[in-house]
Amino acid sequence: MTLQKVLSYIRRAADDYHMIESGDKIAVGISGGKDSLTLLYGLHGLMRFYPKPFTICAVTVDLGFDNLNLSKIKELCAQLEVPYTIVNTDIANIIFHERKETNPCSLCAKMRKGALNEAIKAAGCNKVAYAHHKDDVVETMLMSLIFEGRFHTFSPVTYLDRMDLTVIRPLMYMNEADVIGFINKFQVPVVKSPCPADGHTKREYVKELLKKLNQENPGVKERMFTAIQNGNMEGWRNYYGKQ
Repeated sequence: MTLQKVLSYIRRAADDYHMIESGDKIAVGISGGKDSLTLLYGLHGLMRFYPKPFTICAVTVDLGFDNLNLSKIKELCAQLEVPYTIVNTDIANIIFHERKETNPCSLCAKMRKGALNEAIKAAGCNKVAYAHHKDDVVETMLMSLIFEGRFHTFSPVTYLDRMDLTVIRPLMYMNEADVIGFINKFQVPVVKSPCPADGHTKREYVKELLKKLNQENPGVKERMFTAIQNGNMEGWRNYYGKQ
């Protein structure tokens, strides 16, 4: 997977769903994982030639785990000349020690996003880019079907009116396998998540289910993604310029 291919996926998503406008200051949420670092590389590359000029910065919410080393991420951002902010929090201690949550992911995500959004607004950004790829889109839809009984997933562009902030998802056309290929080819410095719940969630269960379904029925993931695009869900109606 070449950088040029990554850029083509990101530009297609940006064009199809009008993700980027002239003058945008876009924060890239950096977890340190493969997806967010691929997005950082991609938006940095797109910034050089996209017809609507925009700028980016990078933000990491440090949950407070002792073994999180962000030095390589700092070096990468310095190399790319992308401003980088680390927001230090006590979220890990609150979730795992004070509250002793048995299902920590939902509350953690809410607290993490709150800290991230505050930092983004403080930096003067009007948009934040999340690194959700095609697999994430389909997995979220399956989770909603299985655990909530509804056909739903997050949208390519979401406006958060309380924060006056727009969320964009420029990796939505990339497969997770494409991301892995890019990371391996360019030896991107991925930081492993120190969270003890990592790999033991409902999403991980659905990820394995989707993998099995796609192996037994080749192309099923692509068909599910097409069903999402054509499903008339809120936020997906701008596909190829449709209103």
